[in-house]
Amino acid sequence: MRLKVIILVLAVPVFASMTSFAQPPDNTPAALAKSEEINKPKGFLETMQKMRIEQEKKEYKEMMGRSEQALRLSEQLEKSFSQNGRLTKQNYDQIASIEKLTKKIRDELGGDDDDEKSNQPTISEADAVKTLRERVVNLYDALKKTSRFSISAAAIEGTNAVLKIARFFRITK
Repeated sequence: MRLKVIILVLAVPVFASMTSFAQPPDNTPAALAKSEEINKPKGFLETMQKMRIEQEKKEYKEMMGRSEQALRLSEQLEKSFSQNGRLTKQNYDQIASIEKLTKKIRDELGGDDDDEKSNQPTISEADAVKTLRERVVNLYDALKKTSRFSISAAAIEGTNAVLKIARFFRITK
């Protein structure tokens, strides 16, 4: 009886280790990607890396272009408002364009809408136009200080500030 217990105690670990050898290889996506990467030629991997870098540069340049375009639109808006003393349909279209450009910038930065859902204080259109211009300039300056390697919390906050003023115009329209 004692011999049977000893054999049973020794047999269980042996059988358990045999089942672990019978396991299929790791087929997780990360493991498959790593094994595929090992099998690819070095030149191919270098080319893929260069393409990724070029794509990142292109995306960064487009983001900076959007911020420059928003800056130009805010300048035009401020100039038009100072000449007319009121906002025209074209001005509201410019504000909508600024809002669209700013949303794209925020999305590219990986930002999200701020959770603050407070009501906008009542301010005059002139103050709102001036504030919009100032916030777009601040956003542009924050983006100029970044690189394609960084994510700027100040730039994300800047996009949310611009969007808040743009929404103010949409509400008061």
